Amino acid sequence: MDIKQIASFVKIEHTLFSLPFVFIGAYMAGDPTYTQLAWILVAAVGARGLAMGLNRIIDREIDAANPRTATRHLASGSMSLSTAWILCGVFLLMLVGGAWMLNPLCLYLSPIPVAAFVIYPYLKRYTWLCHWWLGGCLALAPAGAWVAITGEISSKSWYPDLLFVSLGVLIWISSFDLGYAQMDIESDRENGIKSFPANFQPPVTMTVMLMSTPLWAAAFSIVSVVGTLISLALVLTVLSASGDQFQKWWFRAHVSTGWILLIGMQLS
Repeated sequence: MDIKQIASFVKIEHTLFSLPFVFIGAYMAGDPTYTQLAWILVAAVGARGLAMGLNRIIDREIDAANPRTATRHLASGSMSLSTAWILCGVFLLMLVGGAWMLNPLCLYLSPIPVAAFVIYPYLKRYTWLCHWWLGGCLALAPAGAWVAITGEISSKSWYPDLLFVSLGVLIWISSFDLGYAQMDIESDRENGIKSFPANFQPPVTMTVMLMSTPLWAAAFSIVSVVGTLISLALVLTVLSASGDQFQKWWFRAHVSTGWILLIGMQLS
């Protein structure tokens, strides 16, 4: 097993969704040191790797039944289940270790994202609200970074800015996931996955995605108005020009969002 295989297993590129919001949360909290940012990065990468690893383990049989995901490591047998659990253990150590190095409260709260990650794969077997739960998992990114810098949660300084940004992430990621889930409508129906597109069809799903857009844009405008407008334009362009390349550009538009906001925040 090499680094390339590990990166492919946990979809390391998906870390690009949450990472800028981790830094946004840190800078909203104050003036983080390079050491704090380094340990926040360790914890964030560990959290993302753990979330994906658990998802792959819990969903391995469903992945094997889906032609699109049948080639994934556990579904295809190219990685053993024991190896996947070892990787999850390493990522858990990164999350907990990073939290421990930041402050006691971070360490105390570290089980919360772990529980959220475990619940998500099972939740999608029971309710189409799973997309919003996934959004909530990523909404922990700016909130966690804020706690990493401040070391407390009793202050009212998190309201309204941090609250709005976290809510924005929840709505933004759930909207992205609604679009992503449209690739698996037939497989979800056959395998008992209660995705929103499988329950309500693509036209309704696209309407919800469109309605979600101004909501997360309004929340993100707290970070950077210019960055929000650029991100909004990108996402709406992809929505209006949906076709054979929709998934590729849908992914790229959303990966860009957080980084555009972070740059806008730093330049303002």
